[in-house]
Amino acid sequence: MSNMRTASIAFGAAAAAILLVAPAVGQEGTSALKGHNTSAPVDVAADRIEVQDRADRAIFSGNVVAKQANLTMNAARVTVAYSNAGGIEIERIDASGGVTVRSPSETAQGQFAIYDLRSRLITMLGNVTLTRGESRVNGARLVLNLDTGRAVMDGGARSAPGTGEGGGRVTGRFTVPQRNN
Repeated sequence: MSNMRTASIAFGAAAAAILLVAPAVGQEGTSALKGHNTSAPVDVAADRIEVQDRADRAIFSGNVVAKQANLTMNAARVTVAYSNAGGIEIERIDASGGVTVRSPSETAQGQFAIYDLRSRLITMLGNVTLTRGESRVNGARLVLNLDTGRAVMDGGARSAPGTGEGGGRVTGRFTVPQRNN
């Protein structure tokens, strides 16, 4: 999580309209955390750690909390892949088991998260929900590009008729300003 940013979309009226008008295409919004300090140190706490030095990875399990600057990731299990050339450098973080990523303004939840530090992409999978205030977007996959600040939510594959699963659509509910008539 060395370069971890939260999965977030700026839910302005234009972004909300784009997401609602063409959700099946996987429209894009702008990340509210484009300026996140990806060089900040990462602090990790867990019930257990297993270091597999020959495989260049560490597995954290049980109530894992990883923090970087103003971002926090919670998961049941986190695997950190690293290179060991002249010091440990994190290359990839895989999280599973009810993953939550929080910033001061957004929360993203899903079953899995993959953070590729080289490409600076965070991908969240499995019943992803992205919340900012009272506004919410749901889908199967969220990809956040930390260089551009763009977030793309996909609806996933459509299910077989009659199964009641999937749907292949992105859905959202957005708050609107209240007016006194």
